[in-house]
Amino acid sequence: MNRVLIVEDEPQILRTLAITVRAAGYDVTTAGTAAEALSVAGRHPPDLVLLDLGLPDRDGIHVIEELRLRSNVPIIVLSGRTGSGDKVSALDAGADDYMTKPFGTDELVARLRAVSRRSATAEQPTRIRMGDLTIDLSTRTVSATGACDRQLTPTEWDLLELLVRHPGRLMSQADLARRVWGKDHHSIGDSLRVYVARLRRKLEPDPSRPQYLLTEPGMGYRFRPGPSKGSPT
Repeated sequence: MNRVLIVEDEPQILRTLAITVRAAGYDVTTAGTAAEALSVAGRHPPDLVLLDLGLPDRDGIHVIEELRLRSNVPIIVLSGRTGSGDKVSALDAGADDYMTKPFGTDELVARLRAVSRRSATAEQPTRIRMGDLTIDLSTRTVSATGACDRQLTPTEWDLLELLVRHPGRLMSQADLARRVWGKDHHSIGDSLRVYVARLRRKLEPDPSRPQYLLTEPGMGYRFRPGPSKGSPT
């Protein structure tokens, strides 16, 4: 994880952030507006994004949403907004972390490293065990010991992959819907709940008492690996 895109409209803050991040061993690209950030990310996909929410042309939430349609790049929000509503909106949009200005450079570098480690760990496995099932993300197949393979639809695969690539992480309903259905996610209604129920019927030993695809009431869903053989391989 080498390239960090810093999105900040204040030149002095941007300069300070760039110096700090480069000193920590990362390559840096910069942008001062939402439009420039999306353009730079398209031409030179970053490995991590540091994003200010208060941009002159569009709110930073828009940048998060657009980036999430393209990739799972880790996003750390850097903002002077201290309200819990802003934090919830950013995290629901797909941000991985939220830092309130002002903050120390040591803390920023520590957050960078922590998010980088989590992302690297999340993206490594291609084969995951769920009890007697083996999920192969590279071939999009689910094989079962002593039974027929499970058949999943493309949408079921998209949802399952998002969950199992982030073991233990709470994925909000809004974030999952946005990543699976894109810009049309607001018109999806109860589809997310329906698709999770379908996955449980196909993958869980007892769909009425799920062990792996867990619901966090009012918040979202979480993939919980099994104690040993359920862990990513």
